[in-house]
Formats: sequence, C-alpha cells, structure tokens
Amino acid sequence: MPDTNDTMIANEVKVTLQQVEAVKSLLDEGATIPFIARYRKEKTGSLDEVAIGNIRDGLERLAALDTRRQAILESLEEQNVLTPELKIAVESAPTMTELEDIYLPFRPKRRTRAIIAKEKGLEPLAKLIFAQGLTDPLVDAITFVNVEKGVGSVEDALAGARDIIAEWVNEDKQARWTIRRLFHMEALIRSSVAKGKEGEGIKYSNYFDWQEPVTRAPGHRILAMLRGEKEGFLKISIRPEHEKALALLQRLFVKSAGAASAQVTLAIEDSYNRLLAPSIETDIRQQIKQRADDEALRVFVRNLRETLMAPPLGQRAVLAVDPGYRTGCKVVCLDPQGKLLANAVIYIGQSAARNEEAKKLVLDYIQKYRIEAIAIGNGTAGRETEEFFRGLNLPAQIPVVMVNESGASIYSASTIAREEFPDQDITVRGAVSIGRRLMDPLAELVKIDPKSIGIGQYQHDVDQNRLRNNLDETVISCVNEVGVKVNTASQQLLTYVSGLGPTLAKNVIAYRNENGPFRKRSDLKKVPRLGPKAFEMAAGFLRIDDAENPLDASAVHPESYHIVDRMAKDMGCSLADLIRKEELRNQINLEHYMGEEYGLPTLQDIMIELVKPGRDPRQQFEAIAFAADIRSIDRLTPGMMLPGIVTNVTNFGAFVDIGVHQDGLVHISELADKFVKNPGDIVSVNQRVTVRVVSVDTERRRISLSMKTEVKASPEKGN
Repeated sequence: MPDTNDTMIANEVKVTLQQVEAVKSLLDEGATIPFIARYRKEKTGSLDEVAIGNIRDGLERLAALDTRRQAILESLEEQNVLTPELKIAVESAPTMTELEDIYLPFRPKRRTRAIIAKEKGLEPLAKLIFAQGLTDPLVDAITFVNVEKGVGSVEDALAGARDIIAEWVNEDKQARWTIRRLFHMEALIRSSVAKGKEGEGIKYSNYFDWQEPVTRAPGHRILAMLRGEKEGFLKISIRPEHEKALALLQRLFVKSAGAASAQVTLAIEDSYNRLLAPSIETDIRQQIKQRADDEALRVFVRNLRETLMAPPLGQRAVLAVDPGYRTGCKVVCLDPQGKLLANAVIYIGQSAARNEEAKKLVLDYIQKYRIEAIAIGNGTAGRETEEFFRGLNLPAQIPVVMVNESGASIYSASTIAREEFPDQDITVRGAVSIGRRLMDPLAELVKIDPKSIGIGQYQHDVDQNRLRNNLDETVISCVNEVGVKVNTASQQLLTYVSGLGPTLAKNVIAYRNENGPFRKRSDLKKVPRLGPKAFEMAAGFLRIDDAENPLDASAVHPESYHIVDRMAKDMGCSLADLIRKEELRNQINLEHYMGEEYGLPTLQDIMIELVKPGRDPRQQFEAIAFAADIRSIDRLTPGMMLPGIVTNVTNFGAFVDIGVHQDGLVHISELADKFVKNPGDIVSVNQRVTVRVVSVDTERRRISLSMKTEVKASPEKGN
C-alpha cells in the first residue's frame, strides 16, 4: 500500500508516486541531489534538481509533522484523554496548524485566568451561562460568591465565568478556523510610527501611516515593515475588521438575546481581543514572514546562481588591480592557474612622474609575465584606473575588464586568504581575488559568504538558517554543474563537490600535495576516508585533464565507462577516435546499449559529453565597456543613454552598474513597455543592458534608470 506521505508529496510536486518513491529511496541510500539529477535519470524519470529538492523538502516537512503528531498522541495518552475520535482527528490532521489547534485544549498551560477561575469553583457557573437557558446569571452567580476562595461579589463570579468561557471560545476548533480564514482573506497590515521616533526613523517614513491588505502586500514591503518594527521605529498590527470578527464568533456561540447570552457576548469579545486575535495574528505573522522569506530567497538564489555561473575568462595570465587614490593601486600578476607571480603598488593621477613610473612598471609586467587580460576592481578610483590602462594603447587582444569587487575585502581578511597568502597583506589578497574572479567567478566566489556578494534582497531579515541552506545548495548545484578540476581546485571548491564536504576536500588536497597530481579518477579511492559511496557521488563531477583515459576529463561517470568502451569496440576504433570523429559517433544506435540500468537519458548524456568532454556549460566571456566620459554621478543628466551591467535583481526592479561607483535602479515599472510581474523574467545578474537616465539625486546618491521604449536589453540573458 502506498505511503500516504509519498502520495501527498506526489500531488504537491506534480510528479508520479513512483518518482517520489525513487527519490526517497535514493536519498535514504545517501545519494546527493546533483548525483540523482545527473546520474539516476532512469530511476527518477529525469527529474531535475528543483523537483528532487522539493520532494526532499516535502518529505522532511511531513516527517516533522509525524514526529509532532506522535508526541501529541503520547501526551494525550498520559493525560488519559485520548478518545477514539480524538485519535482519529490527530492522525488525520493534514497540517501543523490544524494539529496544534486540535491539541490546544489539552496542552499543559501556565496558570491562566480561566484556570484560576476554575480553581475558585466557577466552572459550573460558566457552563450554566454558556448553555444560555432561561436562568438569570445574576441570580445563579449568588451561590458562587465565596470570599474565602477570592470570589467577593456576584460580579467577581460572573467575571470568572466569562474568563472560562473566553478560553473555551479560544480553544474551539471551529472558532479558530473561522477567524483564521477571516484573517487570511481580509486582514489589513497596518504600520504607524512609534511615538517619538519620527526623526530617528525617517528612513521608514513611507510606513509611518500605511495599510494594505495582507494578501496583496509584497514580500519586500513586509520585510521592510517588520525590520522597522524590530528596530523600534514602527508599530505593526495585522487584523481584519473588528466588528466582522466579533459577528462571526457571535454567530457560532450566541444562542439567544437573553441575559446569559449577553454574558457570552462579553466573553466572546474578551476572548477575541485578549486570546484569539493575538494568537491568530502571531500565526499570520509567521506565515507572511515565511512568504516574504520565500520571495527573498528565490531572488537571492536566482541572483547567486547567475553570479556564480557568470562567463569565465578562462585560464589566462592576468594582471589584476585593486584601485586606490591616496594609498595607490595594488597590482598583482597571476599565471593561468591563478598563482601569484608578482605584486607592486602604482600611483596614478598624482603627478606626471608617478604616472610614468606606473606606466613603465605595468608594461614591464605585461611583457615579463605574458599578460593576456587586465582586471580592475570597480570600487573607488576604478574608472580612473581603467582610463589609465586604456591610455596605455595595449594590444587589442588584451582586454581591460572592470570586475565587481563586492566581497573581495571580506575574502582578503578571511582565514582562507591568510592561509593562501600568509606573507601578503590584505590589499594584495584583494587584488588576487579580483583577478581570479575574472578568470573563474565560480572558483573564487565559493571562498566568500554569499551574503557578502551584494546580490540579495533584505538578506539580513530572512530566516538565516533557511538562507544559509538555500545558498549552500545553490553553490553545490553550480559547482557540480560546471565540474571541478581536481588537480587545481582549492579546498573550498572541492568542499561543494557532491559526496565530499570539508573533511574529504581537505584529505584530497593533502593527498594531492603529498603524492602529486591525480593521474586517473580511480586514484581518488586512495584518499583517506574517501570510501566507495563518496567515490560514487563525487567521481562524475571531478575532472582530470590529460589522464590516460580521456573520459576522466568528462562528465561521464566511471560506472558508465564500459558502455563507451563497448561503443568503441563495436565501431572498431579507439576511445580517442570515437571522441575525435563525429562520423563514427553518428553510426552509433543507442538502442543497442539500453539495459535495465541504462536507458536513453543516460546514453544521450554520454553522447553529448563525447562531443566535447568536460565542456563548460557557462557562456562565453564578453567584456563590457562603460561610457568613457561618464565616470561619476555628477556627470549624469536625464535622458542620457548608457551601457551597463545588471548587478542585482529584486522584486521591485533591477540595479545596474553604469560605471559611476553607484548603481542605478530600474524600477519594475521602467523595465519594459509591457506590464512586468517578475523582474527576473526580463533581466538577470551580469546581463549587459542599455539604459536611459531618468533622474539623479546626487545628495542621496540615487540614480533612476529606465529600459522602456527603444531601450532594449541584450537578446540573451546572462551574456
């Protein structure tokens, strides 16, 4: 009989039950998501990483629900209150919210007002009133007056009875469902300025008197308001119309117009104001916060993926510059593998003599180290430094490239940087990071906390555990999609390879340092603690150039080598010939090689890989040149048309670097002539665009840009 949870996940993710069961089985065996997506397509029906991740998340969520369900059943049994009906209700509750609502009346409580009233013997009076018969509560309450128990008057007795009724209303499953539904459908999120914080909290002035339906509030506004509240500048409430909520509750509990019903009505209002509304508001806050987090995480993950997968320059000798005015520009030379060869400081723009000194040193470096590209950080003095290098009349084949240096300073001060360059200061490390980022953004950026790259949306306001997990998984996905050259990769890069992790990555580096480069993939089995399962998970994503077997440099998994050997044997050629000659590959009938373990998806992947073993899935590198005469914000005027590069995409628009040390914002309303719901559908991080300056606020350093009308983005995102 199919597992109920598996069926639920299949419906949620919109896949078959068999696919869910296959993914579940593979995950239980210790398989990673990249491995399952790449090398177990026959078992999963070619599910991608997103679907596999959704299945895993759903299974984990339902497992947590089952764990809580079991804990509640045990608690109810201990209290001797677990009836067959209650057990069925607990076991069939589909969500954590419904499960907790069922458990609420039985949950151990602190001494509430209702408990105190019960201790005073007022529960029978509450039951009389709640029944709303023909009795007069004022008369009934007289017999419950007991000074010794703390009930000094009829009003004290009635107040205690109302406290008990208020708790019954609050714990009633139907009442909670009704009010929760009203909150979901009609609640308004209201924001006002905290008393006396008008001046100090001016950055939140948009929310000093703000309200909107919570169903329509975008995630970035929710996070902004919640941040303002957390910092003490705003007061936030989330409530539906008060009278409507009370009317719904009265419809549930008020049975007549008598004196007892009047007491019940008072208890209902107290229950709503003191118990029910605050409780439901807390739930709704958590839900809209999660919704806002989901939006922010989607933005961050998308931007991170596009940043990590930015086109690499490749293995070329690079001269990298960390620009500076007073302290000079730190210059480093890197070989094609990113090794530091030389470093110096040059001073430009201070005097003709110093400019000449800088020119001589740079040209000497270019010749001595056979420099093939110039990388310049885009921070302070970046445009001036770029202008200096372009004025050197370098050969056309040596591009001068502005590199986004966000996070380079974080890396340069990190333990990783100190271990790599123990004898160099942070400015040298920063320049090295800039150069390596041009050569291979992915390999360098994995050394930096993704939150420091400057591509998020309210990243400090979202759930930090979820943020870390989502970003780590994105890095893992990108690293394994590209593949890693095991003989040159850093420990940080190897950490993200499927099946490795920090310990095995460290062991791989240690083995490589002691024994020299790996000659074949099977040598990885000699690495301490790298057992058969880790090898299975990692081998296909690790590349070994110039290996005896050319497949070791490809994404073909060693478990499939025998298939390729069989193909070559059937064609009467060597493996090298099969890779080199298209006419041989075209003669292969894949159906001849299909079996129980290998179907068309795997065989097609193998054939694609044979065309170009170890191909890089990232697009070809293309340098961007900013407007030569526009280097600062005060040179901008409305109407200017400028080239730029997208640096961040949020739910409200895109930020574009136009080379003036301050990114401009293309608001979502200015991204295209048509209505845009999701900016990520129009632009992506690292995309080359042409923008029009709409307005400039030099005092607040704000630039408004537009891509409307004739202003068009590059036809291919991410180029």
